[in-house]
Amino acid sequence: MWLHKNKLQVTSCRKEELRCLKRSDLIETLAKNLPTQSVRFGCQIVAIESDPITSFPALYTNDGATIKAKVLIGCDGSNSVVAKSLGLQAPKVFPISAVRGFTSYSDGHSFDSHFIRLRGDGVLLGRLPVDEKLVHWFVGRLSPSQDSDVRKVPELIKEFTLETLREFPLEVIEMVKHCDSSSLSLTHIWFRAPWHLIFANFWQGTMTVAGDAMHVMGPFLGQGGSSGLEDAIVLARCLSQEMPMGPEGAIRDRELRRRIGRAMSKYVNQRRLRVMRLSAQSYLTGSVIVASSWAKKLVCLAILVVFLGGGLLSHTNYDCGSL
Repeated sequence: MWLHKNKLQVTSCRKEELRCLKRSDLIETLAKNLPTQSVRFGCQIVAIESDPITSFPALYTNDGATIKAKVLIGCDGSNSVVAKSLGLQAPKVFPISAVRGFTSYSDGHSFDSHFIRLRGDGVLLGRLPVDEKLVHWFVGRLSPSQDSDVRKVPELIKEFTLETLREFPLEVIEMVKHCDSSSLSLTHIWFRAPWHLIFANFWQGTMTVAGDAMHVMGPFLGQGGSSGLEDAIVLARCLSQEMPMGPEGAIRDRELRRRIGRAMSKYVNQRRLRVMRLSAQSYLTGSVIVASSWAKKLVCLAILVVFLGGGLLSHTNYDCGSL
C-alpha cells in the first residue's frame, strides 16, 4: 500500500507470510546456543594481518589482544575493518536519514501481518508487526540540517518525526506518538553501490564478509537483516561441504586453506546476484525519494518496473536452500 496525496493506493502483492523480529532477540538466541566464552563483548578489531608463518588471518583488537583465526568472516557492519582489508570500496551515504522504532499496544493492534509502505512528499514510512502487540516501523526522509542536533535525544527524534508525518493517516501518527522512546534511533542511510558489487572482491585466502559488511543497503525493502541470515546459511553450507570430517589436525594448513578458499569462492558466487538485485532495488527505491525532478523520478520508477516484474514483493520469494 502507498500513500499519495493523502489517499491510500493498494497495489497487488504476493500472499507469502512476512515476519519481523527484533535483532537483539535474534542475537541473544544465537549466543545462548554457542559454547561458553565463544562471544567476546567490548572489543573491536583495529587491524588485520596475514600471519607470516601460517598465512591465516591475525586480528588485533583495541584492547591489545591478538586473535589468530583459521577462518575470518567479517560481519562488522557498514564500517567493516574486514571489508577494508579486502579492498572493498567504502559505502556511500544517501541524503536520507532514517528513524527506526517500536510501538507496543497493550491491548493488541488491528494491523494485518503485512509490510506496508506509505509514501508522502520526500518521506517513506514502513510498518511491519512483530507480533500481536508489537509493531516495528521506520521513517525515511531527506536529511534536514537539524539531524545532527537531535540524533541522541529520543524525545526530539519523536518530535521531528511527528512533524514529518503531519499529513499521514491518524493511525500512523498515533503509532509514532505512543512508541517506546528508548527504541528510537536516527541514522543516515549507508549503502554499497550496486555497481560496485558486480566485481567486488568479497573473499581472499580464508577471509570473507557477510551482512552489512558485504552489502549494506537502505531499509526501503526491509530485507537487510534477512539477507544477512541468507549469507550465514549459504556460507555455512559451503564450508561444511569442503571441510574435512575428521579433526582439523588431520590435514595440513596448506590443504585446509585450499578447502576454505574453495568454499568461500562458492559462497560469493552463490550470493553475488542475489545481493546485487536487493541492493539495486533498494537503491532505486531510495532514489525515487531523493530525486530532485520528476524526470529523475520517472527514470528510477521505470527501471524499478524491471525489478518488480514478479510483483511488489517478488524479492521475498527467494529460497537460499538448506544447511
